[in-house]
Parts: sequence; structure tokens; C-alpha cells
Amino acid sequence: MGVRTVARRLVVAVAAVVVVASCANEQASAPTSPIASSTAPSRSEGVPDLGVPEVVAQGIEVPWGLAFLPDGTALVAERDSGRILRVVPGRTPEPFFEVPGVVARGEGGLLGLAVRDDYVYAYFTASDDNRIVRFRPGGPVEVVFSGIAKAGNHNGGRIAFGPDGMLYVGTGDAGQPSRSQDPGSPNGKILRLTAEGAPAPGNPTPGSPVLSTGHRNVQGLAWDRTGTLYAAEFGQNRLDEINRIEPGRDYGWPDVEGGGGADRGFADPLLTWSTEEASPSGIAIAGDTLYVAALRGERLWTANLSGADLTAPHDYLRDTYGRLRTVAVAPDGALWLTTSNTDGRGDLRDGDDRILRFPAR
Repeated sequence: MGVRTVARRLVVAVAAVVVVASCANEQASAPTSPIASSTAPSRSEGVPDLGVPEVVAQGIEVPWGLAFLPDGTALVAERDSGRILRVVPGRTPEPFFEVPGVVARGEGGLLGLAVRDDYVYAYFTASDDNRIVRFRPGGPVEVVFSGIAKAGNHNGGRIAFGPDGMLYVGTGDAGQPSRSQDPGSPNGKILRLTAEGAPAPGNPTPGSPVLSTGHRNVQGLAWDRTGTLYAAEFGQNRLDEINRIEPGRDYGWPDVEGGGGADRGFADPLLTWSTEEASPSGIAIAGDTLYVAALRGERLWTANLSGADLTAPHDYLRDTYGRLRTVAVAPDGALWLTTSNTDGRGDLRDGDDRILRFPAR
């Protein structure tokens, strides 16, 4: 099918101080605040015992996307270089592919990865927009979706195939909050596409790629065992969110940050943190546990999936490896995690950036 292209973004002049304030929770590490007693349960409340992770790779430059080939080999995207690396425990990472046309500025660059059949999909910032391409190793690169507005911040970037075989895309508002409520813009949305990049059948509005609206900057997508979609949402100054995504729902941005929007027809989040404790990027689900990689919070959060709720949030690795960008479950059940200290916002540690692995349990 043909490439679906939407109107390019308007140029918006924003004072630098406003940009810094609106993005501080996402990108700048800060001293962590004490966790309230309500978010620090005991192990007896069902908190998983993860143990100590294995470092499977180090010296990676701004790792962002993480996906797995059918044989279990990991692919890791370097945001600024545009390279995709092949990572196998016990081996030195090897070059796999370099995505052409990546323009890495600010939070933009080579972002999310996904694998479907024999195609690798990549979301990246190009010269004029954010776009999704696919390719077979050694083959040509095909644009499957373009026209997602780009900016120095709020580019979204997470892509993943859902249980229904459709391609889900988390986008950001590209620094212009009104886009999140504009039904004609793909920004500030979760999109649902076919593998070829067309609007998926069964979307709330026929012919539209939009699944849900009112998002500020989505960088985490995961499904539970029932096929329910969850997404991580960067807040602005107060509260970060985990949302259960329902087709056609509006998640409130820019009118609402955090909860309190239900009486106005917005969907409220299931779980929130203060921005200094989280800035959630990638998320993953294994069994009845949700895992959340926190950037500014510099920790790995977990929460229990309990019916319609997320309960007993607990944190791991606080201040141990620095900023955490992506978490994913490998085909063998192991939990993989990437750090993000070389992105200019973290405190560098020897060996950064790392790829970590918790063995399957």
C-alpha cells in the first residue's frame, strides 16, 4: 500500500526557557525524592525478586530502540549514530544496519525498533519529519508512514506489533500541545497501522490511523496476557502516567496532567508518579508484572497487574545504573534493560551505555 503522509508541522517559536521547563522531567536527571510509604511495599506483597542483572554489552552510544529477531538475537538502535547493532550475550556487539537519513538533534534520531516476519521496522527523525521505515537485511529501505511532526523534544518514538498483528506507534506533541487534540494530526496520539503503514481496519474513525488522543509524549507500549494495551506517558511538571489504552478515548493532554479529568470525559491514568521519581520511557509486561524504565528517576519500577488496577509499585536499581530508557521481554523470557547516560542528560559511569539482562525466572 502507498505511504500515508500528513501535513507537515507549523513552525512555532518557543522561548528556550519554556522548552527547558516543559522537558525537565523527561531528560534531566535530578536528585530523587523519598518514595512515599504507599509506593514502597514489602516483598510479601508480591514484589518480584529480580536479582542482579548481567551486563551483556557496554560502550553503546545512546541506546534507544530494542527488539528481537526470531532467533532471540537482540537489535539495539543508537539514537545519534543511526546504527542498529546486533547484541548477543557473551559476544561483542556487531553492526547490523545503518538507517539512512537519520537527523539526530535534541531528543530526535533513531528511536524505536520492531520486528515482524522478516522485516525490521524503525521510527526515526528525518530532515522534515518523524517517520517509520522497514527493511529486510541487505534490502532496500521502504517508508511506510511519514508526516509525524518533529521537534527538539516530544518526538515519541516507540513502535511495537500488538497481539492483533497491527503496528502501534507512540507519538509526541512535538512541543505544540494543541496537536494532541487535533484529529487531523498524528502527533500526541497512539496510532494503529497495518504492517504496510495504512490505517488499520477497526480503528475508531475509519480511514484514520489514530487509536487514541490527548497524549503528551508516549514512549512505552506493552500488552498484558488478555491483549489489553498499556502506555507510558511523560507528564509536564507534576505527574507521569501509566494508562490503559481504549480505542477512541482522549487521555486529556493538554487540559489535564495526571488524574482528575474523568468528569470532563477524559480517561484517567491507572498509576502516576511525581516527575522526579519517574519520567517513564519503555515499558514491558511479563506475567502479571508491569516493568517501567525511568529516565529522570534513574530506576526500574514494577507494578502488579491486578484485575482492572495496577497495584504495589516498587522500585529497583535506584541510582545504580543511572537513567534507564528501554525495558523489554526477550523470546526466552529474560528481561532486557538499557541505560541512557550518554544522551547528554545523565551522569556518565565507566562502561556507559550498557545493555543489562535479568535471566528468565
